[in-house]
Amino acid sequence: MTLPVTRLQVVAVDRITPRTARVAFEAEELADTVGTAPDQQLKLCFPRPGQREPLLPAGQDDPMGWYQAYLAIPEAERPVLRSFTLRRRHPGTRRIEIDFVLHGDAGPAAAWALRAAPGDRLGMVGPSALYAPAVPFAEAGKDADWLLLAGDETALPAVATLLEALPEGERAYVWIEVADRAERQELTSRAELEVRWLYRDGAAPGSLLVEEFRDTVLPGGEPLVWLAGEAGAVRAVRRFLIEGEGVPKENIDFTGYWRHRLGQDDAPTEEDLADARERLASSS
Repeated sequence: MTLPVTRLQVVAVDRITPRTARVAFEAEELADTVGTAPDQQLKLCFPRPGQREPLLPAGQDDPMGWYQAYLAIPEAERPVLRSFTLRRRHPGTRRIEIDFVLHGDAGPAAAWALRAAPGDRLGMVGPSALYAPAVPFAEAGKDADWLLLAGDETALPAVATLLEALPEGERAYVWIEVADRAERQELTSRAELEVRWLYRDGAAPGSLLVEEFRDTVLPGGEPLVWLAGEAGAVRAVRRFLIEGEGVPKENIDFTGYWRHRLGQDDAPTEEDLADARERLASSS
């Protein structure tokens, strides 16, 4: 199975909250089966300064060949990669939507999104079923009494797609930490939802989410938990659930999307590496 590599052109930009831009793209190539499942991960390729659009690695039959082709591009011309979750694929078209959290112009992705306009071009690697994460709730009725999805604003695209995929009659709790009340988004699902919005209002990222878990009595029974967001907060919540609530490790799907005070290009910490090893072990 090959990993799609294609160019994208911006067709619309919608500021859905003061700090979130939803960008609609038209892909040059996109198979009908791509991006139809929830929580689909992909990489966007951003141009280097002075480039109108990024250079892209050549497509490869080997699913990991794209990365070797990427490294073969001279470093000064090599596109900047950032990981995202596909928010929506419009059926029967090559149109997709991706949400960008706007947290200033220090990072290449946020800086690009602040200025994005129709006609701008990026590259995309993925999404692909080969690297699609297992949806932990596909057979939740067999394995758990209830579901919990928790994270910050960076997790909202994935949370929204997971909720939209839940069947009628499922019971799910959703806890989302955002900057303030203006960052709330509408979440829809056929499942029975209980949604809590946590507003930082200047507090440290992840702090309210950690406090919410420590201060709340969780429902009885065995849950399935999906966690994503700031890596330190995800790590603290996961540790609390395992050590404080007795939730089995295998019942928690967790991802640290970003790190407070550290960029994606900074070296991983020992805790980051430990998380990666544990995620790899749980998926094997």
